Amino acid sequence: MDSALGLHRLHFAFTITYHYLFPQLTMGLALLIFILKTMAIRTGNPLYENAARFWTKIFGINFAMGVVTGIPMEFQFGTNWSRFSKATGGVIGQLLAMEGMYSFFLESSFLGILLYGREKVGPRVHWFASLAVFLGSWLSGFFIIATDSWMQHPVGHRIGPNGEIILDSLSALLLNPWTFVQYAHNMTASVVTASAVMCAVGAFYVLSNKHLEYGRLFLTIGVPAFALSAVMVAFPTGDIQGKMVAQYQPVALAAMEGHFDTKSGASLNVIGQPDVENQRIDNPITLPKVLSFISYGRWNAEVKGLNDVPRDQWPDNIGLLFYSFHIMVGLGTVMIALSLVAFLFLRLKKLDTNKPLLWALLLAFPLPYIATTFGWMTTELGRQPWLVYGLLRTADGYSTRVSAGNTLFTLLGFLGLYALLSMLFLFLIQRELAKGPE
Repeated sequence: MDSALGLHRLHFAFTITYHYLFPQLTMGLALLIFILKTMAIRTGNPLYENAARFWTKIFGINFAMGVVTGIPMEFQFGTNWSRFSKATGGVIGQLLAMEGMYSFFLESSFLGILLYGREKVGPRVHWFASLAVFLGSWLSGFFIIATDSWMQHPVGHRIGPNGEIILDSLSALLLNPWTFVQYAHNMTASVVTASAVMCAVGAFYVLSNKHLEYGRLFLTIGVPAFALSAVMVAFPTGDIQGKMVAQYQPVALAAMEGHFDTKSGASLNVIGQPDVENQRIDNPITLPKVLSFISYGRWNAEVKGLNDVPRDQWPDNIGLLFYSFHIMVGLGTVMIALSLVAFLFLRLKKLDTNKPLLWALLLAFPLPYIATTFGWMTTELGRQPWLVYGLLRTADGYSTRVSAGNTLFTLLGFLGLYALLSMLFLFLIQRELAKGPE
């Protein structure tokens, strides 16, 4: 791989991975804040109102960090990926413009009311602001997911006389079947992140014997949301997305599983180490015929292997793709088990006295962040060597006039700047946690 291309990819991978640490919390938290505001309206209990105000502050800090780290990413389309932008701008430009106009402005405008307008507007207007923030954040997620989904499964376009990709049908672009499946999976995962964070804060307050009423409330709201969303990430959303990958990107499925030879009744590799050079999985633990069933719904269905695909169409880092997929699935399984056990103890009214389980909830909050990161790595590594699947190769999309040295220099600058932003973010979050909802 060209050294400049490798650094362009690393640069964008770093900036987008760091950026997405924040929206995945705000999108899920927007739903939970709306639930708290609805409970406050229905019950008149100030506990819900204070809890909603507390989480709105956490939301605001994450939202600001998301904006600060998201803007440089869009500039990178022009600086690092100019040929990609030139070729696809007529398509993805529509989606990114709609994201800014229809969702970002909606979310940010009503967030101001939600943060500072409680004493100036009535409770119902304030409740409506929470609804608008929720809708804006989830609409924003839709347009971004639609952009990535078009890169995974391009529809609604035609090729122009100079090789440019021209939007032919806006409705086909917005109704891309890949979009709805990936959107459902991604937004459910954001609820997993937000509810896991809410459970961790609730467990922290109960264990430290501070803000006990709010700690119990956070567990009461967070644990059911955690359990339901953790299950839904696996089934049905993850299951449907896996079947769609099998249908439209069989080479990605084969690489995710380290599946080299086409076979009927293919086994699922639960664990192992891919040896690409010798085309095998070392030390595997397998489930016979399960890969065929989960991919195509039939135990003896044929699953295409990598050896039936030209080598230049293989994902270029099969080892990392294999591990990313299995780490995502493994952590998802852990979160399903933990959340269901916590939900059982919550129903038995024994959760707030079970210290081991509270500690598990407290220490588990990084898991959805890690699982989501590896999930996106699976998605993007699986699409390689294409930027737009079947239309534009990654090697044909980067800025050839930006040297490897320039890219490395700016990457180091981003690393330093984001380290400072991380310290500021942790300080602000710690301050709000110390203050508490009261």
